[in-house]
Amino acid sequence: MPCVTKEKLNVNHPQDGTETRKTFLHVPSAIEAEEAEEIGVEHLLRDIKDSTTTTLATRVSEQLASLRGLQSRLSDIQKYLVEVAEGRMPVNHQIVYHLQDALNLLPDLTDSVTTQSFASSTNDQMLVVYLSSLLRAVIALHALVDNKATIGRAELEEGEKKEKETKDIKEKKESSPDTNSGKSESK
Repeated sequence: MPCVTKEKLNVNHPQDGTETRKTFLHVPSAIEAEEAEEIGVEHLLRDIKDSTTTTLATRVSEQLASLRGLQSRLSDIQKYLVEVAEGRMPVNHQIVYHLQDALNLLPDLTDSVTTQSFASSTNDQMLVVYLSSLLRAVIALHALVDNKATIGRAELEEGEKKEKETKDIKEKKESSPDTNSGKSESK
């Protein structure tokens, strides 16, 4: 039975007119489970993967989901602005202020310095991708050449082994006395 200390929010309302204070009190509590419940929880947790490790596929799917969410929010904003422009909805100034703040934070793409910075950054990133692809291709070709050389050596050794075996068989035949030729000589 593990003992877990939890904190409980306690609000003090003083009667003397001073401000209300919020404090946390430590409340000891215990979490207990039957053996069957523990086994069930372990069974459920077994299939959960570590959230800190991500694969490229999960990263791409997460980015795709983010872009879809952004697209839906932008379409909601567009619908709202169209309805306000047509007079079907009243203007909410808070929404307009937030939209104005968001649009003011966008970079000025007409400025040549900003455009040059974006182009330079993109080129740097693409150079890294290109060099990585090139290195990966060279490593794959090197592995292919090594594999071909290994197979060639194995075939050469196998051929030499067969050649030696056939040579040994011929030598044995030549060195062994021929019984048929000996009988014909004695006659």
